[in-house]
Amino acid sequence: MKRTLLAWAACCAVLAGPAAAAQETWPAKPITMIVPFPPGGVADTVARPVAEAMGRFLQQTVVVENRGGAGGGVGMGQVAKSPPDGYTIMMALSSISILPEADQLLGRPPMYQLSQFTPIARITADPTVLVVRADSPWKTAEEFIAAQKKGEREVAYGSSGNYGTMHVPMEMLRNEAGLKLLHVPYTGAGPAIVALLAGQVDAVATGPASILQHVKAGKVRALAHWGTGRLEALPDVPSLTELGHPVRFAQWSGLFAPAGTPAPVVARLRAAAKAAASDPKVLGAIQGAGSPVLYMDAPEFASYWQADAKVMAEAVRRIGKVE
Repeated sequence: MKRTLLAWAACCAVLAGPAAAAQETWPAKPITMIVPFPPGGVADTVARPVAEAMGRFLQQTVVVENRGGAGGGVGMGQVAKSPPDGYTIMMALSSISILPEADQLLGRPPMYQLSQFTPIARITADPTVLVVRADSPWKTAEEFIAAQKKGEREVAYGSSGNYGTMHVPMEMLRNEAGLKLLHVPYTGAGPAIVALLAGQVDAVATGPASILQHVKAGKVRALAHWGTGRLEALPDVPSLTELGHPVRFAQWSGLFAPAGTPAPVVARLRAAAKAAASDPKVLGAIQGAGSPVLYMDAPEFASYWQADAKVMAEAVRRIGKVE
């Protein structure tokens, strides 16, 4: 009996050895940070400086890889199915909570479930901003809303895809204010903003980080935002709540790993994310784009994410089916 127990213990030690060693030496190769949107959007703008800073902390390259499509669902689905070894992580937006609810509403197999991800850290949390081209006839949000109520002409707004973070806030405003709008989905925020600049759509709702440069260049005009109070980057832009339209929407960015990633690896990723969130280069890059870094470590972020997911699910149900 004693020999059997000793043999069993030795066998367990042999089997556990490689796993323990792998965790101790992690990361032993480059890490891929999936951005489930094309270049030019909020997630991409945040991911690149964060990836560089995390790479310096971990002493290993963190490569940003854009995997756009289906409002972020393609890239998120890929990460959900990736090996939980810490070598694939993701910079996602609040749409991560929206898409499974939309799939259920449309009666189609979900691209992923929220339970397939482990939250690492929240990096930013910005209210979405309503912008139009500088040559548009609407100088204020009141003018824009009044014109869309009348429906004098078909006004189109671009988004990053059905039920994405550029679609949901506009539908919330449309429902609340009784507007007549045409939704034109694109594959990400970057293409939607390009469409706005090219005159293919009349408006977009997006995070400050992806539009502030165009505001400063005088190419677009910011009319209002879905937050509370005033934004540091756009102090003259009122909130919709101020204007009598109590709709709120935060386009946050956060880091995730596949569920089941070993606890020691998650701890290292959390430490790297925390270091990145206070890195001067990261702060300069993200704040320069118009987004303050509002870091949350995993436990607090998990609670925030759970509460936000409930709000987003309710918003999707109010929007209803969009094919």
